[in-house]
Amino acid sequence: MTSAQQISPARTGTGITAPAISVRDLRQSYGDFEAVRGVSFGVGRGELFALLGTNGAGKTTTIETLEGFRRPTSGEVRVFGTDPFGQPASLRERVDAVLQHSGVFGELTVSETVDLSRDLAANPLDRDTVLRTIGLADRARVAVRQLSGGQKRRLDLGLALLSQPEVLFLDEPTAGMDPEARRATWRVIEDLVAGGVAVLLTTHYLEEAERLADRIAIMHAGEVRVSGRIHEVLTGWGDRIGFRIPDGLRLDDLPDLSGAAAEADIRENEPWVSYVVTGDDTAGRGHRAMAELLDWARHNDVTLQRLELRTASLEDVFLSVAAQDGVAELATA
Repeated sequence: MTSAQQISPARTGTGITAPAISVRDLRQSYGDFEAVRGVSFGVGRGELFALLGTNGAGKTTTIETLEGFRRPTSGEVRVFGTDPFGQPASLRERVDAVLQHSGVFGELTVSETVDLSRDLAANPLDRDTVLRTIGLADRARVAVRQLSGGQKRRLDLGLALLSQPEVLFLDEPTAGMDPEARRATWRVIEDLVAGGVAVLLTTHYLEEAERLADRIAIMHAGEVRVSGRIHEVLTGWGDRIGFRIPDGLRLDDLPDLSGAAAEADIRENEPWVSYVVTGDDTAGRGHRAMAELLDWARHNDVTLQRLELRTASLEDVFLSVAAQDGVAELATA
């Protein structure tokens, strides 16, 4: 893939102070089941906002409401100040999406697929520019059905770029891509954001969210449980002291450390323990707890294998949020 610097949103005469996407106290129900419960957030121009959560957290319902496919049960959603329900004409040329499931046609070639979409766009980009950007120029004459899953996702992204959208919804955009193609796609997305596009991303790849997002929100059971910039989200979740549980010992055999709670886990098929250090001055508490642990190990002639002291990761926060009302399940795309 090449840089997307040539692909930038078509500018209008509207102001840039208001958020491109606004969600206020959104509630969405299906009968007696409330799938989305009081969700609020905004996405500005030139910003990527990542909406994370386990399957069934309410992400898809939220995005489908923003895309205009569902009317809110209550609350308000706006895209450029306009209610998106029914996909009004004022938004069609300014908003596009990469849906979770590919919508490309199997019997057409890649070029034919792009040309078909270009015929439907008001001011489309040049076909060759799009194909170069998504790294499919050498597959232009290949039937879509012969593309790999990752290549189809790249084509989906290219079709969304044709209309030079100002708002772009990305639902699992890199699912099925190999690592090289995924990173190339990240660069395209970064260039779009740098060019002023407002992007709402959902992904199960937490590395992807950490790389791309200006801000994130983690949904669970229809609610936003955590939101903010990455460093804000990680603050307050504590340092982690981890090590492999020595043979012959159980979690109950390990010491109590001041300001830290022990959690058993399985890592790479080995028994693992993590002490979560919380409270004020977590860095200082973490070092004090580590000193206590090493002192205990020396006195008991215990070797602590793969010992580590680290700050909380986004995965730690994600799994902690997902476990608040039951067993956490980190889905993979």
